Formats: sequence, C-alpha cells, structure tokens
Amino acid sequence: MKKITTLIAIAFALTLAGCNTMRGMGQDVQKAGEKIEGAANK
Repeated sequence: MKKITTLIAIAFALTLAGCNTMRGMGQDVQKAGEKIEGAANK
C-alpha cells in the first residue's frame, strides 16, 4: 500500500511540473507574438 501511495504522489508531482512547463512555454510564445504584432503595427 505504501508503494502505491508513493507512486501516485510521484506521478502527481510530475504531472504538475509538466503543466507548469507547458504553461510557461505558452506564455513565452504569447509574448513573442505580441512583440511581432507590435512591430507589424508600426
């Protein structure tokens, strides 16, 4: 039972880390798009 709980906790932590990474990447892409759009409007 203890092994299963540990495995679930590790899987949950990795899932959260993956979501944060994707979220950060999405924000970076969004900022880059805003800069490109701003340059195009000038």
